[in-house]
Amino acid sequence: MILILSENTDVVSEEYRQLLETLSALPGIKHRVHHVAGAERGVTEIYLIGNTKALEVEDMRSLPCVDKVVRVSQEYRVLGRHKGDDRPSYFDYKGVRFGQDTLHVFAGLCAVDTPEHVEMMLRALRDAGQVCTRMGAYKPRTSPYAFQGHGKDCLPYVFELAGKYGIKVIAMEVTHETHVDEIRAALAQTGDPTGVMLQIGTRNTQNFELLKAVGRQREFPVLIKRGFGITLDESLNAAEYLASEGNQRVVFGLRGMKTNMGDPHRNLVDFSHVPVVRRLTRMPVCVDPSHSVGSRSVGPDGILDVMHVTAQGVLAGANMVLVDFHPVPSKALVDGPQALLLSELAMFLDDVRLAREAYLKRVASVHQHALAHT
Repeated sequence: MILILSENTDVVSEEYRQLLETLSALPGIKHRVHHVAGAERGVTEIYLIGNTKALEVEDMRSLPCVDKVVRVSQEYRVLGRHKGDDRPSYFDYKGVRFGQDTLHVFAGLCAVDTPEHVEMMLRALRDAGQVCTRMGAYKPRTSPYAFQGHGKDCLPYVFELAGKYGIKVIAMEVTHETHVDEIRAALAQTGDPTGVMLQIGTRNTQNFELLKAVGRQREFPVLIKRGFGITLDESLNAAEYLASEGNQRVVFGLRGMKTNMGDPHRNLVDFSHVPVVRRLTRMPVCVDPSHSVGSRSVGPDGILDVMHVTAQGVLAGANMVLVDFHPVPSKALVDGPQALLLSELAMFLDDVRLAREAYLKRVASVHQHALAHT
């Protein structure tokens, strides 16, 4: 059960103290407090953990400071979409809104290699009207001898160039909690010219200590990718780890499943789960066509497989696209064969726009037909 308190409840007030005393006296029930800071208002939510079936909604609503009561109907207590739960499914970060009603493209380098390539990429994004990108500084690799990323050494120039070209949010993978501190320090060093969305990669989806550490910080939102060899439920519970520690600004990423049944693509595309995640949770959903396809294959219609797969995700209601581009893919240190060219950026964005328009028309059509039969 979730107790949503009145807006801007004073946590040092006598009423709040009385509320916590009452909850502490409930037999077999523990409570956990979450403070959700919004751009204009703050909301405090209290999660009651245990056998709450005997608790009456009206009794809980009558407690001091309580504005609304939500009875949990999904396993994902914090991020789940519960019956009668109309809490917003969006968050704002650096002036950019991320929600189940928005769509943003994060095109960029899978792995940062040189300042020149970073600047070429960010300049192209600015010229295309984009304010988000992906830039990999820390790269977990299958082989211990493969390039692992430049790490903290590249952060200052990446952030400075992002500020120069008006990039507001960078998706950046972290593989250890110390990476969060390094990112925070580099942002401060460069004057906070941009923002970072921390990314939990598919190999770390069940690295529970990392999830807890990243969840405890509230400064950066988080993109968590589905684990490449586990069930959707297991991956959604991984996202719940982040939220249960206090960070509810979470985006869920689909990036394909590791199986030879996806051949000749790198992974079996799982973008049919976009509406499933949106139905089960309040998280925005990201699709990663680059790591799903893994190549620059082109169909007989002249359209890249990466673009076909992207369109499938966007047509299903995806809210974010994470895609690899590189100024010179042959010189990329990671995943060059799947990177799109800067000359293809305008075409890619136009294709995304067409797919998004088609999705919105599909939604409007469904609503129109529903009204006609009421």
